[in-house]
Amino acid sequence: MQSYTIGQAARLLGVSPDTARRWADAGRVATHRDEGGRRLIDGRDLAAFSVEVAQGQAHGGAGEDDVPYTSARNAFPGIVTAVKLGDVAAQVEIQAGPHRLVSLLTREAVEELGLEVGMQATARVKSTNVHIDRT
Repeated sequence: MQSYTIGQAARLLGVSPDTARRWADAGRVATHRDEGGRRLIDGRDLAAFSVEVAQGQAHGGAGEDDVPYTSARNAFPGIVTAVKLGDVAAQVEIQAGPHRLVSLLTREAVEELGLEVGMQATARVKSTNVHIDRT
């Protein structure tokens, strides 16, 4: 399972590293230390927390440390929060800051990209299509 540093988590959540650190200190998201002493957040924990944070922002929970979001070149870097596999098709959800993007793609594409909950990915929007790039 992929883990994220506080700085990486902050970027994915769209907040400052200080805000992410305060959330970790307050126990809002679980962390553990690596061999070098850096605090890390497991990908699945970060995925769940990113949904919680986004729901809070959608209900007026935005704070002073929030950063404005842009879709430069229609790219939305975020974290995979759900993967639903069918026999042929699949559905992938990405939380990119306050934005929840859902893409329908082939099961084969999901398997080739190795997409799973908690990993970092970028949703790219072209017209009415959303393409997922593994980062």
